[in-house]
Amino acid sequence: MKIALLIIFGLFPTVCLAETRIITLDQALSIAMEKNRDIEKAREYARYVQGKYVEERAAALPQLSLNGAVAVAKDKSQEVAGYPAQRQFGRTVDLTVSQPLYTWGKLNAAIRAAEIGLKTADEQLRLYRQAAYRDVVAAYLDIQLAQFLSRLAQDNRTQKLRHLEEATRKFSVGVATDYDVLAAEVAAQNAVPEVIRTDNAVRTAFDRLRFLLVLGTEEIEVVGTLESAAEDSKLPVDYAEALQIAKMRRPELTDLQLRIGIYDELVTIANAEDKPRLDLKGSAGWHWATLDDPGPAYDADGAAWSVGLYMTFPLFDGLKTRGKVAQARSELRTKQIEEAKLLDAIALEVRQAGFAYREAAEIRTALSGTVTQAERLLLMAEKGYEFGVKIRLEVDDAQLNLLQAKSNLARAQRDFRVAQINYLWSMGIVGE
Repeated sequence: MKIALLIIFGLFPTVCLAETRIITLDQALSIAMEKNRDIEKAREYARYVQGKYVEERAAALPQLSLNGAVAVAKDKSQEVAGYPAQRQFGRTVDLTVSQPLYTWGKLNAAIRAAEIGLKTADEQLRLYRQAAYRDVVAAYLDIQLAQFLSRLAQDNRTQKLRHLEEATRKFSVGVATDYDVLAAEVAAQNAVPEVIRTDNAVRTAFDRLRFLLVLGTEEIEVVGTLESAAEDSKLPVDYAEALQIAKMRRPELTDLQLRIGIYDELVTIANAEDKPRLDLKGSAGWHWATLDDPGPAYDADGAAWSVGLYMTFPLFDGLKTRGKVAQARSELRTKQIEEAKLLDAIALEVRQAGFAYREAAEIRTALSGTVTQAERLLLMAEKGYEFGVKIRLEVDDAQLNLLQAKSNLARAQRDFRVAQINYLWSMGIVGE
């Protein structure tokens, strides 16, 4: 109890009950491929379509059933002079079988549609795996960027406090004015909001990654840097080749093309509704019959069987089938229009992803030497201020330039790596 009170009032160091888990980018991607909610949903969809395939295939297989019945009946219409109608007791046990022989292509079309559905499950899984890969990489890089900016904000505030301490010391010996001290105080206070904002950005970025990895509130830490090889600046393939790859590899496009095949089969199924079909049906079993009061009793039993071919031909269904066919063809055409629209959207995405890639690469190259120059400029300004040849404003400008240079370079490195992933995603090959 005493220790609990000390912890509450901050007089006793708290103990970390959960060890922080260090996760590399590769480990994060591996966790996402196993635990991401969208990927789990895609796996469940695969099980659903597998069940749908089994259901549709069952219609083409023999249907067996065991039937039993116990019945009592009396029909007074069978009475004749001197022979009253007798009560009839019947018991039956039959094994029946039904096998469709010809359905005007309906069953085959349903099975083919179900087989195509199995392939759409694979594309759904690819779609969500690629999206998770892209999102996890971006979230991981966002954490690294947020942490870097947080360190910059903290370093900037520390430097402002050091300048305030120096101004106060100089004021105490009479070589600085109260204006210098006040300016240093204002600068130190102005640095605090950025520290708070960047700290919150770090927490938000970690929450985003935990959400994607389904880690709940588990404490995690990331490793690595934002830097990437300079030779990556060039596009791996040009727009024309990238678009051709996207047309073959984008999972949502392949999925839609497969669904067009399903809707084509649905037209066949709808068209068969008013066409003849042929079924083989048979049964075999044992029947018991009993005639009872009034009249002489009669009791008999024996085997019973039947087999036959049955043709069904709906001659007129009120144009219901014609309406179903029109709907199926309209849905097929709608999917074909969606395919054309998706192709246009993919072409735009690939082009924009290429532009973003080149833009990020050029910005990263342009900023690559700025930090070194800004550091040198700040050193010169601080030395000049120390020797009295530079004013406080010049030092502040140099500090601001260095802070902006470091933050801009970090953002450029993050944006470039995200642009790389997005370009691969636009082609449908990210993570493959």
